[in-house]
Amino acid sequence: MAKPPFIELSPYDRLPILYEDRSVLAVDKPPGWMLVPISWQKTNRNLQAAIISSIAAGDFWARSRNLRFLKYVHRLDAETSGVLLFAKGPGALETFGNLFETRKMEKVYLAVTDSVPREATWVCRLPLSQDPKHIGQMLVDSSGKEAETEFRVVGASRGKHLIEARPYTGRTHQIRVHLAKSGCPIVGDATYGPRDTRPMGLRAVGLAYHDPFTRRPVTIRAPLVEFLKSYGCATLDYEVNFQTMAASANSRAQQK
Repeated sequence: MAKPPFIELSPYDRLPILYEDRSVLAVDKPPGWMLVPISWQKTNRNLQAAIISSIAAGDFWARSRNLRFLKYVHRLDAETSGVLLFAKGPGALETFGNLFETRKMEKVYLAVTDSVPREATWVCRLPLSQDPKHIGQMLVDSSGKEAETEFRVVGASRGKHLIEARPYTGRTHQIRVHLAKSGCPIVGDATYGPRDTRPMGLRAVGLAYHDPFTRRPVTIRAPLVEFLKSYGCATLDYEVNFQTMAASANSRAQQK
């Protein structure tokens, strides 16, 4: 029997599988799922805990793949949707985690803002650290960790602007803080922008890397139609430049 193209955590929770090989599996994470330590059980939306439980129960999506292990390699904020990479074993977890740590993983996000960007392209290098007064929040701090994000405006529709974000470091809330400090808070991000009850307009739309096992370039893309439609931007034509991503990821792999 064919493997289902999704992770099924309940009849109402199916996470589409965007890419899979012997080492990793990438899903399209919906907003609302948290990635927190497995010991933190105060929510039934703990994605890692739900996956471990599903594997242990022998659910068909996992059993058909003979899966015994699946762990997220990187994190997305609870309300951020899109490409999320999992490793199928401890060895793959360490190897692919190293790609993120050494900045050999190309990451592309798409953000929606109500503000008019001051520039068409820019790079934000404001260092970040934990906010001691607000647990779980970040702030710009001259003595904080380095953080760098490249931004590019890719379209506008009905008073909203779409901004492509390419973070070269992986600090918590990096894109959200950098955009807010650039005068373009993300729609729905009440933590770093105006009070807002809309869903947060941030989606991880692409990953590209040079596979450390096969030595081949890999690109993974998340669909955009529903995301753009939900913010009234369905008429905009945007595609991630995967050729550039793959070339950049390959270049980084050769340099380090």
